[in-house]
Amino acid sequence: MSFAKSKFHHKALPINELGLTYRDYEGAISTLCAGCGHDSISSAIVHACHELSIEPHHIVKMSGIGCSSKAPNYFLNNSHGFNTVHGRMPSVTTGANMANKNLKYLAMSGDGDSASIGLGQFAHVVRRQLDMVYMVANNGVYGLTKGQLAATSDKGVKNKAGELSLFNDIDLCTMALQLGASFVARCFSGDKAQLVPIIKAAMSHKGFAFIDIISPCVTFNNHPDSTRSYDYVQDHITTGAITDYVPIKEEITKEIPAGRFEDICLHDGSIMRINKLDADYDTSNRMKAIIDVEEHKQRGEILTGLLYVDPTSRSFHELNETTETSLNQVKQDILCPGQRVLANINDSFR
Repeated sequence: MSFAKSKFHHKALPINELGLTYRDYEGAISTLCAGCGHDSISSAIVHACHELSIEPHHIVKMSGIGCSSKAPNYFLNNSHGFNTVHGRMPSVTTGANMANKNLKYLAMSGDGDSASIGLGQFAHVVRRQLDMVYMVANNGVYGLTKGQLAATSDKGVKNKAGELSLFNDIDLCTMALQLGASFVARCFSGDKAQLVPIIKAAMSHKGFAFIDIISPCVTFNNHPDSTRSYDYVQDHITTGAITDYVPIKEEITKEIPAGRFEDICLHDGSIMRINKLDADYDTSNRMKAIIDVEEHKQRGEILTGLLYVDPTSRSFHELNETTETSLNQVKQDILCPGQRVLANINDSFR
């Protein structure tokens, strides 16, 4: 069964400087689980790009493998895009950026795509300061392959199958700060009032901008001890065999006041505590940002907001003094100037 999105536009929809509505920035109808936080991220991207009045064809959306990497299909339908191999999105993005640095690169990844198989590539794209926005939709599980624990899962938690996380989690924000990212933020997918401005700021930033977005999984965010778990439900129903079941659940949304924490009840009944930064938080201190993230983690809290930004940062192209002309526009006579020029170069080394 296939679905087509209506092309009807309400006359009262806001129009940006380009004469476009937010509907012009949408993508295909989502096939993610109903209530998935990743769809909230897609919606935030649509509104951010619309409010910034960016022409969709000036954006390149990149992704790897996973539920999060399916999401780019659901926004910016008229932009460029490339769905890469698992964990290899940073390399492909680097190549595309080298070929055409005049486009805006918006990458969507996941905790497995970036913190496991792609960890090495993630580390190097951060330290190289590639001019891009790198977003991780972080749910702590491998949702596309039935809920195995991800490397970002907190130590001591259980997944749907009851598997216990025995190891310390990888905090991608802390890692990005340590590796020299010039823009680092953490958001909650359900707090649109925070997420949209953060995405707008990241897309306006020169250099590497990283956003870790906590996006609870509505399908595998449960465990056998919960009365809402799949095992419990299957043991207490009277219907026939159930081979698989994806519940239709409400999207978790919450607007958190600055400088306060809120307890958010997840679909399994567990509690996630979100602490939002004060409005006057100092975003210029890299080491303090690392310490603040760790201190809140020790208290069982997730610190969200713009953690660090360096407005004077230099991007990959500035650091490497690349040509002003994008490589995809360099003419053949410049790329291959001929034997005479080559002979002059060789003579200069003699």
